[in-house]
Amino acid sequence: MTTAPLPVGATAPGFTLTDQNGGPVDLATVIGSGTNVLLVFYPFAFSGICTGELGGIRDDLEDYESDTVRTLAISCDPMFTLRAWADREGYFFPLLSDFWPHGQVASAYGVFEESRGMAIRGSFLIDRSGVIAWTQVNPPGAARDFAGYREALAALG
Repeated sequence: MTTAPLPVGATAPGFTLTDQNGGPVDLATVIGSGTNVLLVFYPFAFSGICTGELGGIRDDLEDYESDTVRTLAISCDPMFTLRAWADREGYFFPLLSDFWPHGQVASAYGVFEESRGMAIRGSFLIDRSGVIAWTQVNPPGAARDFAGYREALAALG
């Protein structure tokens, strides 16, 4: 069971998580650098839909990593799993581990499915002031459409 996902206009909860290389990534620091942030919660590394979605980000990286936006992909997988997956798939953007306390960040955003111990497909575009500007939440088996993200990012300027 998940709680309701955070809506547009809500303040994004802060967090610090470990990336696939073992380094800390702090949301407040990323926002403080003057960029918007796209959070992409996904169920599991090495799964079919997740590999396709993150492969799409990798293949169009200029839409997701630039002077105006940074993408942070988050799952409840351990850091070592994320490292192996990033190495295999060539993901050169941060994959963050919400492994312990298990699903704490996904819960804060309302996209943690406790009964299965995983995040559902939640996407949150956070503006430079730390406010959610766009969101899309899909169930685990439904791939997301990033067209709305591109429109929302363009509107932020």
